[in-house]
Amino acid sequence: MSRFKLLILIFSFFLPLSVQAKEEIIGPKTDFADTSEVSVNQSETDLEEFSRDIESVVFVPKGQWIAGLSVSYSQSSQNKYQFLILEGISGDTYSFKISPMVMFVVAPDLGLGGRFSYARSLTKVSNADIVLDAETDYSFDHLYRLSHNYYGSLLMRNYFSVGKSKRFGFFNEVQLQLGGGQTKLTTGVGTDLTGSYERNFSLNVGLAPGVCVFLSNYSALEVNIGLLGFNYNATKAIKDQIYVSHRNSKSANFRINLFSISFGVAFYL
Repeated sequence: MSRFKLLILIFSFFLPLSVQAKEEIIGPKTDFADTSEVSVNQSETDLEEFSRDIESVVFVPKGQWIAGLSVSYSQSSQNKYQFLILEGISGDTYSFKISPMVMFVVAPDLGLGGRFSYARSLTKVSNADIVLDAETDYSFDHLYRLSHNYYGSLLMRNYFSVGKSKRFGFFNEVQLQLGGGQTKLTTGVGTDLTGSYERNFSLNVGLAPGVCVFLSNYSALEVNIGLLGFNYNATKAIKDQIYVSHRNSKSANFRINLFSISFGVAFYL
C-alpha cells in the first residue's frame, strides 16, 4: 500500500469523531436558551400570584345591640375679668349637652341606628367694656342669652379591628343630622331694654371616624371626631317684636375640628 492511500484511510477514520465533537459542543447552548425561557415564565407566574396576606377578624358580630351615652357640662364665673379688648367682665355662663344613641348590627362590623341630642346654654353678663384704644371704648350691661337646641341623627357605622385584636378597633360613622331650636337675647334694663328672639333650623351631613376600646365584653370607650361635613343653617330673628330678619349660611369642610371631639361610653348587648 502506498503512502498516499494510507493517509486517506487515516483521515476518513478521524473525520466522524470531529463532527460528533462539534455537535456535542453546540448542544449545551440550546439547553441554556431553554432554561432561561423557563425561568422568565416562572417569574411572571410568581408576580401574578402575589398576595399581601392581609387578615381581618370580625370586631362586632351580627345581631348585637349597641346603646351609648355622651354627656358634657361646663360652667364658668367671671368677676372684673380682662381678656384682650374686653375689660371688667362680670357674669356667669354654663352649657350642657346630652346625646343617647341606639344602634343594631345588621351585618358583621356594620351597624345602623340613630342618635338624639339636646343642648342648652346660658350666658349672663352684668357688665363688660370693649376698649379699642385710649379714646374709643364701648360698654354694655345686663346681657342675657338663653338657647336650647334639639338634634336627631341617622347613623351608619362600619368597624374594623387593629390586626387580629378584638379589644382595639376603629370605626367610620356616616351621619345625617336634622335639628332646630330657639334663642333669646336681651340687653339693658327698664326703658333701655332691647332684645330679640330667634328660631333656627340646621342640616348636617358628615363623616366622623373614631376609636373604640373594649373595657370588657359588653362595655367600650369611644372617641370620635368630625372630619368631613356639609352644614346648612337657617335662622329667623324678631327684634323687639317688630323687626323681622333672616339669615342663611352654608359651609363644607374637610379638616379636623378639635371642638367636635366627642367622648362616650357604649354597651354592646
